[in-house]
Amino acid sequence: MAAECLFCKMISGTIKPQTVYEDDKVLAFKDINPQAPVHVLLVPKQHLATLNDLDAKNADIVGALVLAAKKVADDYGISRSGYRTVINCNADAGQSVFHLHMHLLGGRLMHWPPG
Repeated sequence: MAAECLFCKMISGTIKPQTVYEDDKVLAFKDINPQAPVHVLLVPKQHLATLNDLDAKNADIVGALVLAAKKVADDYGISRSGYRTVINCNADAGQSVFHLHMHLLGGRLMHWPPG
């Protein structure tokens, strides 16, 4: 855990997000600035600042995020119609909280290119 990290504070319970899913590796909660009818953030409970900080010893984090995203999409009833998952890496890609996280967006038609 990183003491000043917003997502670490949510994981520890210091800040209470609108949790939609939790297991031993992942916390998922509603985004406070949703960009779609369903917009959930999935964060690993282990603090890693960016995707670049992953290595072989913690690569299972990505699998845990993807499986949790699948579960959340099922729970929201959007797995059949479709949804998008996004991981931004560093500021130029739009990452604003430096704790690895995945966005799950759905509930409307997604357009391409996204941005």
